[in-house]
Amino acid sequence: MCGILALIKASTSDTSVAAELHEATFMLQHRGQDAVGIATCGSGGKIYQVKGNGLVSEVFNDNGSRVNQLPGYALKHFLDFEAHRHINTESDSELMLNIFANELNETGKARVNRDDIVYALERMYARCVGGWACVAMLAGYGLIGFRDPYGIRPLIMGSRLSKNGQGEDYMFASESESETFSTLFAYWKRESQIALKQLGFRDFKDILPGQAIIIEKGKKPIAYEIQKPKCYAVDIFEFCYFARPDSVIDGISVNVSRKNMGSRLADKIKRVLTPQEISDIDVIIPIPETSVTSAPCVAAVLKKKFVQGFVKNRYVFRTFIMPGQTQRKQGVKRKLNAMDEEFAGKNVLLIDDSIVRGTTAREIVAMAREAGAKKVYFASCAPPVTHAHIYGIDLASPNELLAHDHGQDRAIDEIARYIGADRVIFQDLEDLKTACSEAVVSKSGPYEQKDFEVGVFCGKYVTPVDEGYFQHLEEVRGETRKMKVLEKARQAVANGSVKQEDVDTVANGVMVTSNGEVAPATSNYEDSSMNSHVNGDINIRRRPSREEGSPPKHRQDISLHNYRDFPAS
Repeated sequence: MCGILALIKASTSDTSVAAELHEATFMLQHRGQDAVGIATCGSGGKIYQVKGNGLVSEVFNDNGSRVNQLPGYALKHFLDFEAHRHINTESDSELMLNIFANELNETGKARVNRDDIVYALERMYARCVGGWACVAMLAGYGLIGFRDPYGIRPLIMGSRLSKNGQGEDYMFASESESETFSTLFAYWKRESQIALKQLGFRDFKDILPGQAIIIEKGKKPIAYEIQKPKCYAVDIFEFCYFARPDSVIDGISVNVSRKNMGSRLADKIKRVLTPQEISDIDVIIPIPETSVTSAPCVAAVLKKKFVQGFVKNRYVFRTFIMPGQTQRKQGVKRKLNAMDEEFAGKNVLLIDDSIVRGTTAREIVAMAREAGAKKVYFASCAPPVTHAHIYGIDLASPNELLAHDHGQDRAIDEIARYIGADRVIFQDLEDLKTACSEAVVSKSGPYEQKDFEVGVFCGKYVTPVDEGYFQHLEEVRGETRKMKVLEKARQAVANGSVKQEDVDTVANGVMVTSNGEVAPATSNYEDSSMNSHVNGDINIRRRPSREEGSPPKHRQDISLHNYRDFPAS
């Protein structure tokens, strides 16, 4: 999961948990747009949830009315054949949940204690390799937050005085210092008018690599070292792009790191461009939103004018995590609009946080030229993205990455031609690492010497990667694309805005090839190159017959009260 939250109240009579979590999810919307859900534990240990695909406002309704209904791979083989636990999806979160639950079940107890939880986590950590930051709710017991032994994914905990002044409330979140906590701060101010200093979450603490925090109801958090830290290598893409600028992750200020990126990128520009080319640059323009922090620093070092040349539509969300290429291209045009007076007759240097697929960069360069720019230089605060991200950010498949061409890094000049720029400049990886390491504003635990996970830029990942994993990853991504293509076609048919290909897709279905591509299914056949992994087995996909019928329109998880599964009345 990209953005996570967990909240435990000191008072069991306080019923505002769902409302506060709902408020906080808006502050983590930038970490993901595909789906969202909230689960709460009611009386008697019963779990209630609201979840669905879409943005926070879509799933919960704009006014949060649905929330008000709430009261307060080898791994698959193990789960299937040894633990005998059913897996519904390809989600790694579901895998970890089931492994953890199985280890708890091995205790043979109806009610577990802290020692049981620690033992179950230790067993789970022994089976799992990768990057994770997780929160879990044990019905009737409390909350758990835990982090991978490499420190790749961020996780933080904050505390505040409870509403009635007796005990403390605790909250886990993916990022600190941002409005995730300050929004709740304002919420309580409106509710109780108590002094500001007593109301906001405070005492922020990073969960350390390999560490778990267990918070039992009505008790203080207790930290356990589940697995000895193997390193402290936070994902550097958090600082390049993913995190909010007002966040502090593992003691590193996102805002300061991006300023440092701008200064170091300016030095790289001086080395790449000729003195004449630099002299010809009239203005430096950021691509909203992330590079707005870095671009002024580039302008200061190069002694050039800094201007805001693009107007951003704040109601269109991030385009790189949109599911399809066509949607991403349309999203760029809806998201940005160039102001002609800032481009007309000028040589411009555009600053962006990164170039992933090149879709955004290509559309932006075209906008700049349409607005009258004579020359367009394009600089990226990050190095070329050449490899897949495997730690929770579904960045892109390798064959979708602009800088990756069948295992070979694509030449910079070729990238410039593709996006339509006169020149393209990328940040050096070592400069990026230095920019982040020099942005430390607070020490986080005993691990002062931090490294970074930089696999997307060089293919050298912090964790070991099994042979065949990337092919498996592409197949999983293909299955996800298939579901989205089918859902889109069904909606088109239902709405009456249908094309022939939508009719064919609904009638015949789609297939996923071995390299993860979605292909139309036009006939009954068996082809070993087109398959899907379900619970560890390989099932040959074929055209469904009429007699098989269609799957139920609504379904809900066993023993979970999922209000989102039913249409609003």
